[in-house]
Amino acid sequence: MFDRSHDIGVLNSLIETTIDSVDGYRHSAGEATNSRFSDSFRDWAKEREAVVTRLRDRVRELGGTPEHDGGILAAMHRQFLSLRDAVTGHDDQAVIAEVDRGESYLDSKWQAALEDTQLSPETLDLIRACYDSVRSGRQQWEQLNRSLSEAR
Repeated sequence: MFDRSHDIGVLNSLIETTIDSVDGYRHSAGEATNSRFSDSFRDWAKEREAVVTRLRDRVRELGGTPEHDGGILAAMHRQFLSLRDAVTGHDDQAVIAEVDRGESYLDSKWQAALEDTQLSPETLDLIRACYDSVRSGRQQWEQLNRSLSEAR
């Protein structure tokens, strides 16, 4: 027997972190000077929004209330970045570094959920399916980042 509240807690943690990813990509799309980045960031934000929707649906199925906001620390971090950008100007390299940091953090959260043996099989199946989308976005990001590094 699996504990619904544990599933809900893990799912809500993933929702919060994935919302942070959506917000981060939207912010980065607005900050990037290269349209290739901007377009990709907007596309990835949309993909992550779909993941959030699926996770929220599962939380509701389990009788819980899904998260609707990202993390407070992530919001504060974005405010700091906006302030820094206002003082120092926009720089694609800084945007790239922030996206990379965010992607690494997001991946570690999803990996931890995938290794959680206390989750119900249904919730774990959903997390695996959603992680495929998250992982695909990360792989696309890494490919774009590599191609730009090689062009320099």
